[in-house]
Amino acid sequence: MAFPSYYLAPISYYAQLAQSETVSIDLDEPYRKQTVRNRCYIASPNGPLALTIPVVKFVPYHTPMRDIRISDHGNWRHLHWNALVSSYRRTPFFEFYADEFAPFYEKKWEFLVDYNQALQDLVCKEIGLVANGKPLAVDHLPLPGQKPYYQLFSDRNGFMPDLSIVDLLFNLGPEALLYLIS
Repeated sequence: MAFPSYYLAPISYYAQLAQSETVSIDLDEPYRKQTVRNRCYIASPNGPLALTIPVVKFVPYHTPMRDIRISDHGNWRHLHWNALVSSYRRTPFFEFYADEFAPFYEKKWEFLVDYNQALQDLVCKEIGLVANGKPLAVDHLPLPGQKPYYQLFSDRNGFMPDLSIVDLLFNLGPEALLYLIS
């Protein structure tokens, strides 16, 4: 199955990945502005927070994802990393994964699909959706409903469904896979 390239995709995306026998990323899919291709949503004390990767301007309507370049405008890497640290540093598993994610916010990347794919590979490895370097397909799994799991700010905001996969990973750690397949 061909999947779109997303920046720290939502939990539902990873549940679908877990159900797929083969996984490929659709590099020819047209880029669409204001979507999760370059935006993710994380939990914050004030509710869901959008983190957007800036792309080089003047993107014609049918430009394929493979051609979308990341802009260094606005020091976005520093801002995204600080937002992740501020939102998740008190979660049970942030310290466990922080050193794996930090380099993604230090290095410059040219193409959005390369950045998204490298992050997806890391997330799949940490969740356990890869075995021997290949995607692990779990057949006939229900997509997760919006069933609650532990979230740091749920006392203020209630449960925030389908945030970025990092919310699930930083809050549940190794149990994230169990959430995806239950």
